[in-house]
Amino acid sequence: MKNVLIIMTDQLRRDVLGCYGGKEVETPYIDSLAEEGILLENCYTPSAVCTPSRGCFMTGRYPHNNGAISNGRPVGSKEHGFAEAFREAGYVTGYAGKWHLGDHRELGDSLEDCSRLGFDRWDYRVEFGHCKSVKEKDGKLILSREVGDEHSYTTDWLADETLRFIKEQKDGRPFLFMVSMPDPHQPFRVRKPYDTMFDPLQMEIPETFYEEELPDWAEQDEWGRRHYFPTGLFEREDHFRRLKAQYLGAVKCIDDNVGKILDGLREANLLEETVVIFTTDHGEYLGEHGLMEKNNLYESVYHIPMLIRLPGCGKKGFRSPVWLRMTDFAPTLAGLLGIPYRFPCDGGDLSEELMEGQEGRKEVCIFPSDVPRTGIITEDYELAYVGRGYRGGMFHDHILFDRKRDPMQRVNLFGRPEYAGITEVLTEKIREYHRKYRTPDSLLPAEARNLQED
Repeated sequence: MKNVLIIMTDQLRRDVLGCYGGKEVETPYIDSLAEEGILLENCYTPSAVCTPSRGCFMTGRYPHNNGAISNGRPVGSKEHGFAEAFREAGYVTGYAGKWHLGDHRELGDSLEDCSRLGFDRWDYRVEFGHCKSVKEKDGKLILSREVGDEHSYTTDWLADETLRFIKEQKDGRPFLFMVSMPDPHQPFRVRKPYDTMFDPLQMEIPETFYEEELPDWAEQDEWGRRHYFPTGLFEREDHFRRLKAQYLGAVKCIDDNVGKILDGLREANLLEETVVIFTTDHGEYLGEHGLMEKNNLYESVYHIPMLIRLPGCGKKGFRSPVWLRMTDFAPTLAGLLGIPYRFPCDGGDLSEELMEGQEGRKEVCIFPSDVPRTGIITEDYELAYVGRGYRGGMFHDHILFDRKRDPMQRVNLFGRPEYAGITEVLTEKIREYHRKYRTPDSLLPAEARNLQED
């Protein structure tokens, strides 16, 4: 049986990676996973927020079903996940890094009382949050927001912990290990020399950074344009360039550490015996529409990278068109490895479609998390409805974008008479999803409700 190593990053925009078309930062080690394995062209998270997305990934169930519906809301104590399936199949299971599925929001909080979801080896069960350095003292971790060095910086430290776990596996049993790196999520700071590796003056600015009008929620809400780059801000472009330079530095640091981990597997003669998966929980706007972070409705933060190096499968440099959602990951991973998956799941096993290049159902429903917002992304359109905002106010600018004619999502077609039929069809699709997965109406905007019991 093959080992499994999962590398998850936090808030990584897919098109900064070379294998997804990125030009500003070289990512040769991450790209090598695509060259030697499978790149998913259409991997999506149903919720572009840390905890809900991770809950979908781990359990295969939507946020309202697994309990992890917003940051700070723990995954249910009776939930199951892919690590449990692999443990039952005889695997040693381990975890290191950011968890974000307990009811702890600050870095360094103990996670002794949270659900392990099948991960047994977990030497430091604390919430890493978005710490920038890690030190060990008397068997305990000291986490800090101070930026560390090549030994203590969080990404480096977690890569070293991954290699330590690998070296300790000597009993012949296969392992499944997941390392969760908090970068390149804000705060946008990275260690030397990555902090000066990219010149802010050379940073490209997205065309949509200069949009004059945005939907009300994208302009005014907690994570809207006013949060970082309000129009009229002094040195608005320079402020963005400085943040982006740090972000790309963090991506480069991640790539170098992926290289270190791959080298460690190679030196241990385990690279060809280990399935390596690289992904993220959600994307990052990185100046698109004048926004940073996530928590909004533009498609790019839902569309995420996923690379699978699967030795012996005969797939190298294969770009799979299958539409895989985070809820599909658990059963699909089990399917790829021939592991039984017996737990309740909202997703499905797409391993056969992934390997054969089938597209399957080309749509993903956006599920509500912190606020009542929902929508659907299809091959041709994105439709989304809004309601209450993060600060309690009501928003009204629903959106409909033509993904083929308007890939940058600048022209809102919602409310135009000629698109009424499309809007009606897509709205019913949204309602079908929420009926099927029993989303409480209290979590949804009025336009998407099914008048069911909460």
